[in-house]
Amino acid sequence: MPVFDYDPPERFVAGALGQPGARIFFLQARASGRLTTVALEKLQVAALAGKLEELLDEVLRRSGGTAHVPAVAPADLADNGPLEQPLTEDFRVGTMALAWDPDRSQVVIEAQEITDEEDLEAPEPSMLRVHISAGAARAFSQRALEIVAAGRPPCPLCGQPLDADGHICVRLNGYRGGEVAS
Repeated sequence: MPVFDYDPPERFVAGALGQPGARIFFLQARASGRLTTVALEKLQVAALAGKLEELLDEVLRRSGGTAHVPAVAPADLADNGPLEQPLTEDFRVGTMALAWDPDRSQVVIEAQEITDEEDLEAPEPSMLRVHISAGAARAFSQRALEIVAAGRPPCPLCGQPLDADGHICVRLNGYRGGEVAS
């Protein structure tokens, strides 16, 4: 099982390529001339960012505010740069895990390759493991949430993404959103 370990990375970001509605999402980690790029779903990026925020808020709450965890992303850690090129996917993410390392006051993020659980002969899945500070985790989360939100606008009725030609809205009982009944 190849483990791409970054402790800490020089850069760790989420990004997307393509037009809204057809975007492909990635995580990238870079350090010491190494670059690892993994592909994942939009919902996985959103879940990772949300769970990171929950984890950091819980660490802050449990410490009574004494933990070295900023309440918001430090401005000097913001990374709005594009994904690094060449964009070569090392693997597609299946499962992710988060942990707080209290000894180092760091977040540990693991993203494991998707596998076919029925294939007993398959090699061990690859894994991306990143150790980042709480401030870097807040900055990562902020960028990730902005990237997710930059997609298609949601339907005001059901919240599902709107296509350029409308969409079948479940709240309108199967009628296309944006159409006017005559």
